[in-house]
Amino acid sequence: MDIRDADEHDLEGIMAIYNDAVEHTTAIWNDTKVDLNNRANWLADRQRAGYPVLVAVNDGGDVLGYASFGDWRAFDGYRHTVEHSVYVRADQRGAGIGKALMLALIQRAQNIGKHVMVAGIEAGNIGSIRLHEKLGFEQVGLLQEVGMKFGGWLDLVFLQLKLDQRQVPPPAA
Repeated sequence: MDIRDADEHDLEGIMAIYNDAVEHTTAIWNDTKVDLNNRANWLADRQRAGYPVLVAVNDGGDVLGYASFGDWRAFDGYRHTVEHSVYVRADQRGAGIGKALMLALIQRAQNIGKHVMVAGIEAGNIGSIRLHEKLGFEQVGLLQEVGMKFGGWLDLVFLQLKLDQRQVPPPAA
């Protein structure tokens, strides 16, 4: 397995993983699947913002999982905080791909000077919560019944990881 920056050749694999999560899981709180144009625009937006989209691929170049991060909130005061997402192909879950993607993503966030990484995870997704905790994330909040999917209310757990030990934020650029 190789972890690298995504490019346009990875979009079909990324789209397939995303759409599978839409159809079959509560990892993505959307009901509508996306097309290649949507994923191409998403990739371009992340790249334009200077944020990574990483893919885990096998020797044949098949996308096994992907991960990215973006702005936590669109206000200047949050510029040192990012929210991430990581998704693994259904037949590859539990093989360490999510952990490998997360470690690479954390390193990328540290490399560009981010201070905190936030995760918003559906409360029933115990596997993802445990993975984040093993990587040093701490649970910091629970929002009850803030979403819905498959005819039921969903709770959202927030976790965070401090990426550095700075006591004072850097001056505004």
